[in-house]
Amino acid sequence: MPQTLRTILAIVLGLVIGGAVNMAIVLMGPQLIAPPAGADVTTTEGLRASLHLFEARHFIAPLAAHALGTLVGAAVAARLAGRHATLAAWAVGGAFLAGGVMSAWMLPAPVWFVALDLLVAYLPMAMVGRWLARRT
Repeated sequence: MPQTLRTILAIVLGLVIGGAVNMAIVLMGPQLIAPPAGADVTTTEGLRASLHLFEARHFIAPLAAHALGTLVGAAVAARLAGRHATLAAWAVGGAFLAGGVMSAWMLPAPVWFVALDLLVAYLPMAMVGRWLARRT
């Protein structure tokens, strides 16, 4: 298989698997830490309207979802990409970062969470995923 095609497929698979990890954690979050009374977390509009009720503990699951989804996705992409492992990990991290920026723009989350999320959950986790892929 040509290296370019291998790298592209690795990135796509990393995005799919990382997205699945992210979604699984996001869906489990309200079961682990109940949302505030009266908060509707089933729609974007409901979340936007009730985000002011959230405490710091309610942001643990989203941060974990973003970080672990990126980590797993980048590790998968790097492991499968061959010679372009670092490029694949950066591509996955960059794609998830773009999603994080869009989410931060759409939802009125606290500044501390947005900063922590954007600075820690994406590109650093992509590099940890790259490192893990190299170790296996």
